[in-house]
Parts: sequence; C-alpha cells; structure tokens
Amino acid sequence: MPQSASHDVTEAAPASVKVIEVSNIEVIYNHVILVLKGVSLAVPEGGIVALLGANGAGKSTTLKAISNLLLAERGEVTKGQVQCRGERVDGLSPNDLVRRGVIQVMEGRHCFGHLTVEENLLTGAFIHGNKRRQIADDLEKVCHYFPRLKVRRTSHAGYTSGGEQQMVAIGRALMSRPNTILLDEPSMGLAPQLVEEIFEIVKNLNEQEKVSFLLAEQNTNVALRYAHYGYILENGRVVLDGDAAALRENEDVKEFYLGVGGEGRRSFRDVKHYRRRKRWL
Repeated sequence: MPQSASHDVTEAAPASVKVIEVSNIEVIYNHVILVLKGVSLAVPEGGIVALLGANGAGKSTTLKAISNLLLAERGEVTKGQVQCRGERVDGLSPNDLVRRGVIQVMEGRHCFGHLTVEENLLTGAFIHGNKRRQIADDLEKVCHYFPRLKVRRTSHAGYTSGGEQQMVAIGRALMSRPNTILLDEPSMGLAPQLVEEIFEIVKNLNEQEKVSFLLAEQNTNVALRYAHYGYILENGRVVLDGDAAALRENEDVKEFYLGVGGEGRRSFRDVKHYRRRKRWL
C-alpha cells in the first residue's frame, strides 16, 4: 500500500493579526490645510514597522491620527478610518486608546523636568490604579531594559541627558503595559551610540515582551536595519512600501534616503543635479 504523504503537507500559516490598520485617511488642520492624502498602512502583531520620510512628510501627523492626539493641534481625520484589532478607534479619546494597549511616545523626549526619573515612570502607571505590587513589578521590568534609569531613578529628569530622557519617555509608556507603541523620532538629537542603544532596546522589547512598534523616523539607515517592514511618505502620501530588507536594496531609497547611489557614495561636487527623478513621482 502506498504510504501516506501527510508529512509533506504543511498547514497554511494563520493570517497575522493587524494591531493597527489605517485605511485611506485624510487629515486637515485648521479646517483648511490638507496634510495627509489617502494614507493606508498596517502594523502586524509582533512587528516593527518604520514610517520613513523627510521632515514635513506627514509621519508625526500619521501617528497622532492613530493615537487621537490631533484635536489638541486643531487637526481632524476627515476621511478614512483607523482600526485596532478590527475595532474602529478613530472616535475614541487618547485615554481610551491607552486602555486598549496603544500608546504614543511623542517627539521631543517630553518629561516632567521637576520630577525624578522614578516619578516620571510612575505617571505612566495611572491606568493601573492602586495595584502597588503590579506597579512595582513593572518598574523593575523597565529598569531591567533601561539599566541607566535604575542608576538615575532619584535624579530630576530635567538634569538627565537627552538619551536618558528618551529612555524615560519610552519607559513611562511601558508602565501602561501596552501591546503597541507609536514611537515618534526616537533618534532625534541623539549621538549615534545612543541611537543604536535605543533601537537595540526597541528590538529586545519586541522580541521578549512581544510589543509591536510603529516608529516614525528620519534616520532611514538605522530604522530599516531594525524594522521588519517600511512605508515611505512624501507630501502626505505613501509612495513606497515593502519589506525592510527589500527597501534597503531599492536603488531609489539608496540614492534619495540613504545617500548611496548605484556607484557608491558620491561627493556633492560631482553632482550638478539629480541624475534621474524618483520613479514614484
């Protein structure tokens, strides 16, 4: 009798859950200024997704549209929708979204300068009420991922370095036990060594705590080394997306975002004008 070939049959992998799905959103500021023009993207569960582009491309606005922080800046989503695990959330408050496990770390390392590092971290645990044991455990976990903060926990945040303040901002977000973190320009103003340290921590949190990340970043080179997938924004539109490895090898991305053309790095003295236009324009 012929032997069963069941061992050759592989089951189809289950479709990954989309923790965040943005569908064709438009954002207007002050009822007049159109900033996002039909942006769509998705963050799979357990993924690191990079949102790339130059200053003013619409990266921060996209994050704020997801976290519902636009109203504070007189902005609004006028078209499209944002879903979290299949549930529409663009009408919720930022507080409601945090309770669903989605939190944003704002650009600029916002800390309470007059509070200590530990007090700053504890402000992120407000949704847990008086669960002292849980909060203490979360604090220890944050200090495990950010050893610098354990050393500086009694220092006033206003007197810590830029890198330490960025760690405080991310650590404070972790205190709410999120499943998804929206990280806005984590490398801004930091020395290259600190940038690598921050991204290594992001990678560890993703692998060990299963936290999903959507990070807006101008440092394309670093972001594509740590991300699984990337979207490139220009003038409020997604012009290119794909696996991070494929984007790193894309000739347009190399030339216009990584500063490396097909012939390697070139001096600006050798370039009178762009040799070609971007293929997506």
